[in-house]
Amino acid sequence: MQESIILLVEGKRAGSDSWAPALEKAGYIIEVFHTGAGALGWLECSELDLIVFDASSMRSSGSRTCSRLRRAVGDKPIIHIRAAGDMSDGSAEADTYLEQPFTARKLLNRIRALLPADYDKEEVVRYGHITLYRAKRSVEVAGRGESRLTPKLATLLEEFVRYPNEVISRKQLMQNVWKTNYIGDTRTLDVHIRWMRELIEEDPAKPQLLQTVRGEGYILAMMPREIGD
Repeated sequence: MQESIILLVEGKRAGSDSWAPALEKAGYIIEVFHTGAGALGWLECSELDLIVFDASSMRSSGSRTCSRLRRAVGDKPIIHIRAAGDMSDGSAEADTYLEQPFTARKLLNRIRALLPADYDKEEVVRYGHITLYRAKRSVEVAGRGESRLTPKLATLLEEFVRYPNEVISRKQLMQNVWKTNYIGDTRTLDVHIRWMRELIEEDPAKPQLLQTVRGEGYILAMMPREIGD
């Protein structure tokens, strides 16, 4: 595939904490702007594949600027980065949100998930003995055959398969799978987690793969770990 173009909007005070080196090292073409006005001006005559908006390096949440970028780029994906403790603000109209601190690897994982898939490479996603068929929304587990997935179950499983051994919060799952910031009632998520375990676990009542990390979320663990059920 052609190299993807990423627009990185970050404050000047990002300095040595800029995400640009990590993105360039990963092979992306990077355009960096320190103001929303500069980014919007560039967009008038340029194309891009994704925006990383680092509000944590700015003096405000940047929600208003981020929503203006949304109007300028249509359905192109936007990642909104906020400082630790900042309130989630859906008015930013981003596709996914990351709260500091986190690693460059986590950011790159989010980018890969949001960019258009190379279906020659990614139509089938495998994790251990789990095979997810993205196009036909089904999962095959060694020894248990293939099962059809609802659209939400397919998206939920892909979220875990793409980030193995990474704790994914309930809040993040609600944002990325159900497209909502509301986590006052996560019974729907609980039900889908139970259904997922029934599909991939040998004993859903004692999950060894899709495990609960108490107080944090869930993890698709490479090896069984004693972190709850």
